[in-house]
Amino acid sequence: MTTHYQTETIFTWGAPPIRFGIGAADELGDDLIGLGAERVLLVTDPGVAATGVVDRLGHAIGDRGIKVELYADVHVEPTDRSLEDAAEAARSLSWDAIVAVGGGSSIDTAKAINLLTTQPGSLMDYVNRPIGQGRAPTNPLKPLIAVPTTAGTGSESTPVCVLDILSLRVKTGISHPRLRPTLAVVDPLLTLTAPPAVTAATGLDVVCHALESYTARPYTAYARRSPAERVAYCGANPVSDLWAERALALIARSLRRAVHQGMNLEARSDMALAASFAGMGFGNAGVHIPHACAYPIAGMVRTYHPEDYPGGEPMVPHGQSVAVTAPAAFRFTYPANPERHTRAARILDPDVADSVPPEEALPTALRRLMDDIGAPRSLHVLGYNADDIPDLVEGTLKQQRLLTIAPRTPGAADLAAIFEASLTAEA
Repeated sequence: MTTHYQTETIFTWGAPPIRFGIGAADELGDDLIGLGAERVLLVTDPGVAATGVVDRLGHAIGDRGIKVELYADVHVEPTDRSLEDAAEAARSLSWDAIVAVGGGSSIDTAKAINLLTTQPGSLMDYVNRPIGQGRAPTNPLKPLIAVPTTAGTGSESTPVCVLDILSLRVKTGISHPRLRPTLAVVDPLLTLTAPPAVTAATGLDVVCHALESYTARPYTAYARRSPAERVAYCGANPVSDLWAERALALIARSLRRAVHQGMNLEARSDMALAASFAGMGFGNAGVHIPHACAYPIAGMVRTYHPEDYPGGEPMVPHGQSVAVTAPAAFRFTYPANPERHTRAARILDPDVADSVPPEEALPTALRRLMDDIGAPRSLHVLGYNADDIPDLVEGTLKQQRLLTIAPRTPGAADLAAIFEASLTAEA
């Protein structure tokens, strides 16, 4: 007998198997043999390739009798054009499995390659609505092993591929459970060479993943959906909450050390775990206002380009574009669930919750963390001013996939206020 409910009573939690530990990447050949792979497409970006780690892993895979094809032209912060170029290059090669080595850009590019080379249609058919058509994959995808070299995006455990749509000057994504990697291989040794600015930016992405999924609208707040209508982001749920809380505890213990003591393997291991844990949280619960605001911030590229990034390209690193509005965003969402916001602040910075009003605890904890790791806290520093706010609001309103996850729904005026507060370091 089927019982009918007006609100959702079911959530689905999913994640790939994760192999974690020092030296875990050295076992890739065994993993691929276990998947029955004979020809592998190794996907990475020029910066990671230059470190020599890709050559080392490629030789180790080849020594197991597996043919390796290399695509090393991943664009940092992928665009629709770069993903289409990558898929076209992959079509000219022979492979039956993918290994992505790098940060979120490499892993997301590998996801797009897998999607576009196995499914009919074009890229925009699969980009989330309302920007794209939001089509679901219909054909099987090939095995994909994700090997992160940064502790940030959590892309190794999520069903999401993020990209810039150049013609619209907006960042968006493709989201479907089938995009999740077949296996995540997380080796903290691979993160040791990430410079401080990159470690800080990717670490802030982890922070916001955990905080946004933890404060997301609960899955029970949505109208009941049929199995076919359920989406990858289902809202906060008991399983995602556990991963988010654990990620925040690891961040509190180790993000500052990972930034300032780059060779501290304990801190790097904590942050690698935190990234995957937060990915297992937000990859199911979802993210909301800070990420929705981040997409137009990154899409409307300005002048900020740290020397640490390949080519000195004019970009706002994703983690910074997310974190810059987070203090103001969490001040806005606080009334929806004060207890959860306060608990998150206590985990992230145990000293702050007793020193400021409750609604300021989480914004204050974030500002302190950003200051301690040398991250910019103002849109002005990233090249924006008050005249840009209407365009930023317009771009954020296009991110309905994320805004529907927010515990308190923002309108245009609310978003404008969040951006206005974020123009200075006092947000």
